[in-house]
Amino acid sequence: MGTPISFTQPTTHSQLLSMGLLEIGTGCRISPYALIEPVDEQGTLRPVRIGDHAVIGAGAILHGGARIGNEACIEDHVTVGKPETGYAVGHTYCGTGTDTHIGHGVTLRSGAILYAGTRIGDNTAVGHHTLIRSHSHLGADSVLGHFLVIERACHLGDRVRCSPLSHLTSETVLEDGVFLGAGIRTVNDKHLIWRETDRTPTLLPPRFEAGCKVGSGSTILSGITIGERALVGAGSVVTHDVAADSTVYGSPARPRPATAH
Repeated sequence: MGTPISFTQPTTHSQLLSMGLLEIGTGCRISPYALIEPVDEQGTLRPVRIGDHAVIGAGAILHGGARIGNEACIEDHVTVGKPETGYAVGHTYCGTGTDTHIGHGVTLRSGAILYAGTRIGDNTAVGHHTLIRSHSHLGADSVLGHFLVIERACHLGDRVRCSPLSHLTSETVLEDGVFLGAGIRTVNDKHLIWRETDRTPTLLPPRFEAGCKVGSGSTILSGITIGERALVGAGSVVTHDVAADSTVYGSPARPRPATAH
């Protein structure tokens, strides 16, 4: 837990080191133009820790609580550990920071933004300009393409592949080995309620079970489960659960023989 304090940002990394707000491992390459922001909107200080042989590019911003693993590569203009602010889904976020963990050998491509509380497993790669919201967890050996949006509290397993330009709604689960094509859309609200004073939305995110594959351009509706090793054809609109080991496609998606063309 950090300490609330009135704090003016020092101008050099050496000042932060002397204050105990920055720890740097051996063999690191850190651009002098990388910015360390150890204080959140509430005035709470949290140190930033950078592991051995990590690379931090120019214009990268590491917020308080960032834990960068050994041999991680944080490219130019990446943001790590940004505290959440503003209104979303019945809750107002007030800029409170927390620990953000970047595993061993992780690569964050230029322009990626990771909010506070995110965890990235070892040897995972996150593409250019991908946005990962607060408290989402990604497993090891996974690949996220560019321009993805991963909303709050999503959980992605190991060896997951998400192609570019897809959107995972809040609390979506992708188990180990899931493959999502490009431009996948997920929905968690059946009634499209937002800020209506007389109703509270019941949010039911979809779930993707181990080893399933979803073709590019598909839409997965609220509360849907895609079963283990199932295949969803490109451009499908999935309105019902998909059984394990089955093949579905169409709008709405329906079961088809696995050998159909």
